[in-house]
Amino acid sequence: MVRILSLLFLLFTFAFATININTANSAQLQTLNGVGPAKAQEIMKYRKSHGGFKSVDELVNVKGIGSKTLAQIKSQLSVR
Repeated sequence: MVRILSLLFLLFTFAFATININTANSAQLQTLNGVGPAKAQEIMKYRKSHGGFKSVDELVNVKGIGSKTLAQIKSQLSVR
């Protein structure tokens, strides 16, 4: 029973976890649909040069991230 509850907890956590674009590393960013190594690097480069993201919507200012890509991944992101 404990094993089942632990598994359910893990599944719930992963299902509702968001990626903080202000702290995520390249590997974490690449788990997002449509974000590969180049886009992950651009996200981190933008973050460093602008002092972090103030909102998820600011991601469209990153080279290679358009409104369609943002719409697909927005629910998986946060700026906590």
